[in-house]
Amino acid sequence: MIKNISILGSTGSIGTQTLDVVDKLGLKVCALTASTNIKLLEMQVRKYKPELAVVFDEEKAKEFKDNIKDLDTTVLSGMEGLIAAATIDSAELVLNSVVGMVGLQPTIAAANAKKDIALANKETLVAGGKLVTDAVKNNKVKLLPVDSEHSAIFQCLQGMEDKKALKKLILTASGGPFFGKKLDELKSVTIEQALNHPNWSMGAKITVDSATMMNKGLEIIEAKWLFDVPAKDIDVVVHRESIIHSLIEYVDNSVIAQLGLPDMRIPIQYAITYPQRFKSPVAELNLAQIAKMTFFEPDYETFKCLRACKKALSMEGVATAIANGANEEANKLFREGTISFLNIGDLVMGAVDNITNFEPHCVDDVLKADYLARQYVKEQIF
Repeated sequence: MIKNISILGSTGSIGTQTLDVVDKLGLKVCALTASTNIKLLEMQVRKYKPELAVVFDEEKAKEFKDNIKDLDTTVLSGMEGLIAAATIDSAELVLNSVVGMVGLQPTIAAANAKKDIALANKETLVAGGKLVTDAVKNNKVKLLPVDSEHSAIFQCLQGMEDKKALKKLILTASGGPFFGKKLDELKSVTIEQALNHPNWSMGAKITVDSATMMNKGLEIIEAKWLFDVPAKDIDVVVHRESIIHSLIEYVDNSVIAQLGLPDMRIPIQYAITYPQRFKSPVAELNLAQIAKMTFFEPDYETFKCLRACKKALSMEGVATAIANGANEEANKLFREGTISFLNIGDLVMGAVDNITNFEPHCVDDVLKADYLARQYVKEQIF
């Protein structure tokens, strides 16, 4: 098992749960990063005493540096700081849980620095899947999934000796707070309603993504890159209880599933300790207490973001980066109260349909696609 970890996005939902796992495992934290939450980051830095702390916001970084001037921790900011945290010499594993496209460059940098990566940043693979997986292969490092769905698939695949035996991957979706609703019922959705997830406690952006089912669309794209499986062999089923976290089906139609209570500390810990398993802080699953589990087809007509992601994946090129960039901008505008809930899906699909697709050859190409998508969304609104 590793002894030293760098955590990108330590003040977010995944980051704080990772530190809970770190405490249980007795690991050393060598770097911590945050976007703007310097109050919580200071508490973490004083407890874990990392070599490096990064605040992405440059003004906040100046304030933070002054706040911890009594400590020996180095303070950096911006993308340069994130990359420094992703490549710090003492880290054996880099857990990337930042939100958004900002996670792409640190992930590639970590791979090029020969660091194993535990990935909880969906946008990294969605926008730059080929660039990331090429860097991972070329540097012979591990890319370990942290998302509960991808961790479940990863765990199920451990028993498969021959990939030819795999028929398909089946991602489960909670359905979010608006399961069963139709377009007419979603016209007046409020931000508070969209943030009221039935099963999981997550950050605001990801919770809204779950409400639009963009989250599941992103996970389909991620799965294609993580497991080298074509889009046609990736299915989605709505499972309201979030007990089965995903499944795989073999060519003989046997289906293997991974189950557990909806608590991210299980997949976080497995990514950190892989291939070993240790006692978990999560409660034991009692199936008799759960009593029943339900399954439904996803509604691709109502939840346009899910449909847009599948279309973008079929187009290849930078189409998935376009879908992701448009969603990031639209999601933010919805949370700010500028657009309606249904506008998000319209804008994501519009970006995929109207922005010229092209083949990416470097990170700058992905960043260009992301920029074009964000500009498209702004032009439609303002």
